[in-house]
Amino acid sequence: MSSHARNQYITGLCANIISISYGAFVGWASASFVELQKADATGSEPLIGDDAGWIGSMLCVGGSLGTIFFSWCADKFGRKRCLLLLALPALLGWLIVPFAKTPMHLALSRLMGGFSGGGTFSIIPIYTAEISDDNVRGTVGTFLVLFCNVGVLAAFILGTYLPCRIVAWILSTLPLAYLCGVIFVPESPQYLASKNDVKAAEKSLCFFRNISYKKSGTNPQIKLELENLMEKTGDKSAEKSETSVSLKDFAEPKARKALCIGMGLMAVNQLCGCFVMLNYTATIFKNSGSTLPPNQSAIIVGVIQLVGTYASTLLVERAGRKSLLIISVIGTGTGLLCLGLFMCFGDPLSGSWIPVASFSFIIFIGCWGVITLPFVVVAEIMPPKIRNLGCMICMLCLWLYSFFLLKYMGLFSELIGMHGVMFFFSTCSFIGAIFIGICVPETKGKPIEEILRRL
Repeated sequence: MSSHARNQYITGLCANIISISYGAFVGWASASFVELQKADATGSEPLIGDDAGWIGSMLCVGGSLGTIFFSWCADKFGRKRCLLLLALPALLGWLIVPFAKTPMHLALSRLMGGFSGGGTFSIIPIYTAEISDDNVRGTVGTFLVLFCNVGVLAAFILGTYLPCRIVAWILSTLPLAYLCGVIFVPESPQYLASKNDVKAAEKSLCFFRNISYKKSGTNPQIKLELENLMEKTGDKSAEKSETSVSLKDFAEPKARKALCIGMGLMAVNQLCGCFVMLNYTATIFKNSGSTLPPNQSAIIVGVIQLVGTYASTLLVERAGRKSLLIISVIGTGTGLLCLGLFMCFGDPLSGSWIPVASFSFIIFIGCWGVITLPFVVVAEIMPPKIRNLGCMICMLCLWLYSFFLLKYMGLFSELIGMHGVMFFFSTCSFIGAIFIGICVPETKGKPIEEILRRL
C-alpha cells in the first residue's frame, strides 16, 4: 500500500464495513431457517409453508426500494450523508430479529436489511470510483463483494454454533462500527466540485491523495485534478442544466451504450446461476454423498467464496476487468455444464466428488469476476452526469433478476429438472462471455475520460 493511496484504501475498508452487515443478512437466513422451522425453538411462531420463501425474497424487495431511495439521495444530499444513513436500516434490521414473534417480523427485518443493501451496492461503488486513483480504483472497488462474502461466512459460522437471536445481537454491532469509521472520511471531491465548492473539493483531494492541504497550492497533481473536476462540472451559468438529468441525456450514444452494457452485466451476474445456487448448497452436497451437515457445507462454500473474491482483489489491477470477466464466466459455464451432466446421467463410476468439485469450482471461479466485477465496471463506464441514475437502473435490474430467479427457481426445477436449470445457466454463461468480449471495454488503469471516449 503506497503512501499516496493509503487514505483511499483505508476509506474503502471503512466504507465497506456495512457490506459485511449486508452479507451477514444474506447468510443469516440460510444458517437460521432450520432453527426457525422448529416449533417453539426460538419463542416465535415456526416457519411453515411458503414463509421461508417470502422471508428470503423480501431482501430483494428491500434492495429495490433502497436502490431508488439512496440513488435519489446521493445527488441531492451527497455521497457521505448517504453513507452515514446506510447504518440506520441495517441496525434496525438486526434489532428486529431478537424481538420477532411472527414470520412477518422476520420479513420486515429482511426488508430493512435489503434496503440497506440496495443503498450499499448503489452508493459505495460510486463513492469509491470518485475517490480512487486510476491504478487502485479496481482493487478498492472489489472490497464491496469481498467484505460482503466476509459477512456471509461470518453468518454461516455464527449460525452453526449460536442461536439465531444471539447472532443478530452480535451482528448489530457492525452498523455501529461502520458509523465510527465513515463519520471521519470526507465527501467525494467530484460531488463537491459539482456543487462548485472548490475549497472543499481541494481539501478532499488532498486527503485522498495523502498530501498536506498547505502544500496543495504548489502540487501539480492536485492542481491538475482539481482543474479537470471543475471543467467537468461546467461554469456556474450551466450548473443547473448540468446537474439536472433528462431522458435526452440517456439518448446520447455514450450514455445509451453504457446503460445497455450495465444492464447486460447485471443479467450475466444473475443468470450465471452462482447466487441462486447458493440456496441449494445443502441439496447439492447431499446428492454428492457427502456426510457433512448442511451448515458445515455452507461454511465450506463461504470459505471458497471468500478465497475466490480475494483472488479477484489481487488480480483485478494485473489481469484487467475484461479478461477476468471472460475467464470467470467461461469457467462458470464449464462447471455448470459438468454439474448438469452429472445430474442428468448420474455417475457410473461412483465418483460422488464430481458435484462437490463442480459446485466449488463454479463459486470460486465466479468470484474471480462475474460475481465481483460488474459493480466496479458499471460505476466506471457511466458518464458522470447520469452515473447515479444509470447505476440505479442497473441495480434495479439486478434486484428484479434476483427476485424472479429466487422466487421461481423451484418451479423451473420441477418443469425442466435441476439438470435442465444447470444447462440453462451454463448456456447463459457462454452467451455472457460473447457479450463481454464484444461489448464491454477494458477499464483497467484508464481515466474516466478515456473510458468514455472508448464508448
